[in-house]
Amino acid sequence: QLQLVESGGGLVPAGGSLALSCVASGRPLSLYAMGWFRQSPGKERECVAAISWNDGSIVYAESVKGRFNISRDNAKNVVYLQMNSLKSDDTAIYYCAADRYWSGVDSELFRPQAYGDWGQGTQVTVSS
Repeated sequence: QLQLVESGGGLVPAGGSLALSCVASGRPLSLYAMGWFRQSPGKERECVAAISWNDGSIVYAESVKGRFNISRDNAKNVVYLQMNSLKSDDTAIYYCAADRYWSGVDSELFRPQAYGDWGQGTQVTVSS
């Protein structure tokens, strides 16, 4: 069983930065494609960034391209999300998720249904 724990959320002014971490335990992270999702009240959960097991595929939502950066360290079992130039629209609960059976198609990385393991989430609030 894979466990995921996010950290690094908080309150930040617009234009600021935050660095999220997702620590995995229970199984090697190298087996999984990993995604960062977010959800705010009244909205569907959306993928903001995802990365394949070997860094060969990295995808971003259009709304965060150029501002967010996803990376992973399989040796440390950690996935990161660096968020810069934050906007009030980025306010949400951020979740990391793991996809054990990624098919190799990049579009699948955006689908929440493809991910079988989820963390509890960390709140990010951007003040305007």
